[in-house]
Amino acid sequence: MTVFNTRTRPARRPLLLRTGTIGLMVGTIAAFSAVHAAAPTAAAAPTAVAPAASPDPGKQLPGAISVSNIDFKRGTDGSGRLTLKFSGDGAAPDLRNQGSSVIINVGNAQLPESLQKPLNVVDFATPVQRIDARASGTGTQLVLNTNGAFESMAYQTGRDYIVEILPRAAAPTGRAVGAPTAAKSASASGGRYNGRPVTFNFQDIPVRTVLQLIAEESGLNIVAADTVSGNVTLRLINVPWDQALDIALQAKGLDKRRSGNVVWVAPQAEIAKYEQDKEDARIALDNRVDTVTEYVQINYHNAAQIFKALTEAKGIGGGSGGGQGSSSNDGGFLSPRGRLVADERTNTLMISDIPKKIAQMKELIHVIDRPVDQVLIEARVVVASDTFARELGARFGIAGTKDGKYYFNNNIENNDKTRDSVVEAGASGDNPTLFKGAMSNLAVLNPAGSVALQILNAGYALDVELSAMQKEGRGEVISNPRVVTSNQREAVISQGQEVGYVTIAPQSGGGDVPIPNVQFKDVLLQLKVTPTITSDNRVFLNMHVKKDEVLEYVRTDIGAVPLISKREVNTAVLVDDGQTVVIGGVYEFADRNDVSKVPFLGDVPFLGALFKKKGRNKNKAELLIMVTPKVMRVAQRG
Repeated sequence: MTVFNTRTRPARRPLLLRTGTIGLMVGTIAAFSAVHAAAPTAAAAPTAVAPAASPDPGKQLPGAISVSNIDFKRGTDGSGRLTLKFSGDGAAPDLRNQGSSVIINVGNAQLPESLQKPLNVVDFATPVQRIDARASGTGTQLVLNTNGAFESMAYQTGRDYIVEILPRAAAPTGRAVGAPTAAKSASASGGRYNGRPVTFNFQDIPVRTVLQLIAEESGLNIVAADTVSGNVTLRLINVPWDQALDIALQAKGLDKRRSGNVVWVAPQAEIAKYEQDKEDARIALDNRVDTVTEYVQINYHNAAQIFKALTEAKGIGGGSGGGQGSSSNDGGFLSPRGRLVADERTNTLMISDIPKKIAQMKELIHVIDRPVDQVLIEARVVVASDTFARELGARFGIAGTKDGKYYFNNNIENNDKTRDSVVEAGASGDNPTLFKGAMSNLAVLNPAGSVALQILNAGYALDVELSAMQKEGRGEVISNPRVVTSNQREAVISQGQEVGYVTIAPQSGGGDVPIPNVQFKDVLLQLKVTPTITSDNRVFLNMHVKKDEVLEYVRTDIGAVPLISKREVNTAVLVDDGQTVVIGGVYEFADRNDVSKVPFLGDVPFLGALFKKKGRNKNKAELLIMVTPKVMRVAQRG
């Protein structure tokens, strides 16, 4: 096991040297380490030799390195990720920023003709808009055209060269180019990494050397297991040191565990085995601890319901009944030897397990067994009506006598049959009283007022009566049901009556005489609501409100049948605490004009008014349903 700790060194490099020339120094150290690491196996180490110039750039030379694939993807943080895959080892790509473009030159890798084409990547919604891949002499050149401010980052692992173009805000003025800050690097990497940016250029360098360099940059104590070995090829430009550490570990199948300022690095299988052995030792220790039994009193909940909730969790088992517990466990709330029993009579839970598990169960039950906040729901059902009616009518009649008899239009027989009233003569039989015989009867029923005019002449009477009626009515009915309920518990409040009516049912056995039955219909004002208090102090209401009313009774052969007006709303709404909201409303308006008249005569100007009746009716009705929830917090005692 090797420990890399730079804190014990007697002297450190100056801060200016670390920040200004970090790339140069890391490259120097890498080259120095690579030479010493590759000395024993110099014969087997691959060498990167630029191929001879070819007269045709598009034709690949035999045995030379080439670009096998160009892939572009979008990262989770809106970054563009370009991956170049080479056909062999030893590719030496070079990246530089030129204005709004990122240029990648690979002088010792050829580009096949099938890949020499532009790529439009605008649809990926990254800073990269277009990628131009072309041959440059005997090598390859890729130009990434970007849009907006960006941060470029590149690293090489194995035969893959990855370039990430990350969006960022414009750099502050007055900052030196080439000296990125840790905050800038953290924003470019999506906030996951916040270490100091470093630049590494390693070609087949031992991974232990990489860990030593990262320990110097981070100031951490890195402990490497004896099984950490092998070489790695990395090319990182302006990468946070913690991200560089993850990349190096992933390239060699390693993993790390951190405790304070100490980082342990080992192969993934070794770390997994260590954690598994540690867990097995913990389980073996728990199996040796004696079990204890404790009783937990449930105050605000039901012990049987809590028992059911806990037994439905993985590992508790499927005990049935309030007093049954579980005897097997595979990772639930209790240990394999734990047991849980509920006593419904005393509303108590009995827990038998090791002390550590009992403490965890008591903490869990304390969270569950607490008073639930309540909600006061106040509803208002407002029914407003406005009616207006006006009628104008006239009645016109003429009557007379001749030889002691009454006549109408010189037809005595018809006059006797159609006269409107009985005429009584005087005591001596002469000078009879004259009564009108109606020729036009379009008067208003139940008029509010009437004006009559009678013209008498020798034996004749002409009567004209004008009647009028105007009626206005305004009404408002307000119903205000209120109910209090606990959070997520349905509440119902009703008020009303049962209205009876008669129905006819056939007689059983095929008899001809039907049997009358009396049935009842509910006519209610009802509020049904289920509130849910949200974490941001609002109330979600799932409610049903209805208001029934008996308008009138319809007469039938078997009795009166009630005519019921129904108003109801079924909705779900999110309301602030104490806020009043209108959850429903209906507005009705009716305007009616009626004219009754005698044909032709009713159309005569001026005089036609004596032969017609006019009526106008306006009805307005409005229904509003409002609701106001109020949260009543309940504090836990004890």
